[in-house]
Amino acid sequence: MNNEDIREILELVREHNLLSFEFERDGARLRIQRSPFQGSFQSVSEPGEVPLPRSGTPAPLSPQLPRPETVRIITSPIVGTFYRSSSPDAAPYVEIGSSVTKGQILCIIEAMKLMNEIESEVEGTVRAFLVENGQPVEYGTPLIEIDTKAEEAS
Repeated sequence: MNNEDIREILELVREHNLLSFEFERDGARLRIQRSPFQGSFQSVSEPGEVPLPRSGTPAPLSPQLPRPETVRIITSPIVGTFYRSSSPDAAPYVEIGSSVTKGQILCIIEAMKLMNEIESEVEGTVRAFLVENGQPVEYGTPLIEIDTKAEEAS
């Protein structure tokens, strides 16, 4: 198995939107696992395997337009999993276009089975979500954009 074979397999996995793929031939074994949240590939090496190149980049949830000075980014204060609502069947705390007040709950970050409510640091209007519901996040990961302009004008 050469690099061109691996590239073709990666392209097929991407094309068919597979989350995992395993292949064995002539004693060589190839296993590919893709994150359902970021669309990136993670190679898992075992003895005698050819290492795979990492490829793919997370797709932004909103177009990468220049941010006005009035837009504040709410970031994750901890490592965990981002959730827009308190439970899978509950309505999200906020939607794009929602007006929020300082101290209002925006989302939850689950860390070690503890639900940590993330509150707005500013008043404004939710402009965009920068991560998907259920996506793992790290400390400092941008979560939500809030435009404070509308509130400043009042």
